[in-house]
Amino acid sequence: MSAQCPDVLIVGAGIVGAACALECAESGLRVTVVEQDVIGGGATAAGMGHIVVMDDSEAQFRLTHYSVCLWQTLAPSLPADCEYLHCGTLWVAADDEEMAEVIRKHDYYAARGVATHILDAQSLAEAEPNLRPGLAGGLLVPGDGSVYSPAVARHLIERAQSLGAGLIARQRVVALTDGSATFADGATLDAGAVVNATGTAAPQLTPGLEIQPRKGHLLITDRYPGFVRSQLIELGYLKSAHVLKSAHGVASDSVAFNVQPRLTGQLLIGSSRQFGQHDSAIEGHMLSRMLARAISYMPGLEALSGIRAWTGFRAATPDKLPLIGPVPGFERLYVASGHEGLGITTSLGTAKLLADAILNRPSAIPSEPYAASRSVAAHA
Repeated sequence: MSAQCPDVLIVGAGIVGAACALECAESGLRVTVVEQDVIGGGATAAGMGHIVVMDDSEAQFRLTHYSVCLWQTLAPSLPADCEYLHCGTLWVAADDEEMAEVIRKHDYYAARGVATHILDAQSLAEAEPNLRPGLAGGLLVPGDGSVYSPAVARHLIERAQSLGAGLIARQRVVALTDGSATFADGATLDAGAVVNATGTAAPQLTPGLEIQPRKGHLLITDRYPGFVRSQLIELGYLKSAHVLKSAHGVASDSVAFNVQPRLTGQLLIGSSRQFGQHDSAIEGHMLSRMLARAISYMPGLEALSGIRAWTGFRAATPDKLPLIGPVPGFERLYVASGHEGLGITTSLGTAKLLADAILNRPSAIPSEPYAASRSVAAHA
C-alpha cells in the first residue's frame, strides 16, 4: 500500500478512537485518524471521566475490569493536564435493601479478584462526613479513579503521532464502505481496515447499528478541596437505571446521586438519563431534579457555587454493551462504539480488542459478547 493508504483508518478522535489509534500504532500498523471537530470532543468532553468496574453483566464486568487494570498501568505516564485521580468509587447504600446489594457486589468482586471494602453507617460517615446522617453504609472500590478525558484523548493521539500516525483534522466523513471513507468534499481515502468510532453518529455511517443517543446533564462547582473524597454513587442508581427497559424502549427519565471530586478541588455533580431527546439544550426541570437528588444525599451541596452546566449524548445499545470488531457483511469495516456511560472506562480495553480483531490475534478476554453481529444483520 502507498503512504496515502494506511493499514487502519480510524474515523472519530474521541477517547475510544484515540485509544484505538495508539493501540494500532503500537502494534506496528500504519494509522490515520480523521476527526471532524476537535480531538476529545463530543461525549468524551461531556462525560465525568469516571474509571469504574461495573457488574451489570459478566461481559460488562470483564471489559470494565480489564480496562481499569490498563488504566492503572497507563496512569503513571499521563501528563498533569490529564488530572488522573486515584479516588476510588464509593457506592452509597441508603437502607437495608441496598446494604444487601453492597454484600452481593462485595462477594461478586472478591470472587473475581477486585478489592472492595464494606463500610457500615459509622465508617461511611467517617469516610465522607458531608453525606447526610442515617445512611446504612456503602461499598468502597479503591482501584477506581477519574481523569480529565479530553486531555487524555489528546495525549493518546499525540503518542500515536509520535509513532507515525497521521491526523486529518476538521474533515467530515459522510460514508464508509469496505476499506474506504468518503469525505464531505467527495474525496475518498482507502485503507486496509476502516474503524467507525464516531459514537452516537456511528449508525449514520454504518446503517443498521443499534445505537441511540442517551442524553445526560452535568454540573461543575467552584473549588472546594476535600468536600468529597471518593466518587460517590447511590446504589439506587442501579435500581433507577433498571426502570429504563432498554435503549429502544423509552420509559421515564431518571436521575441519581453521582458526585465526583476533581484534582482541581471542583466537584462534578450528576447524573440524569433520558432517551428520545436530541436537543442538546439544558432542560431546567431535569437539572433541578438532578441537583435535588444530589442535595438529598449531601445537603451541604446546596451552599456551594455551581459555575457551569452542560449536556451530552451517550451512545447506547439495547444490552448496555459496546459494539467492537468487524461489521457483519464486510471484510475491512470495523466498529468501536455504543459504550454509553462507560466509554472513558472501557476505551483502553476496547482498543485492545479492536486491534486484536484487525490483526487476528488472541484477546485477553472473550470478544464475542461485544460483537457487532448482535446489532446489525449481515449485508448481502
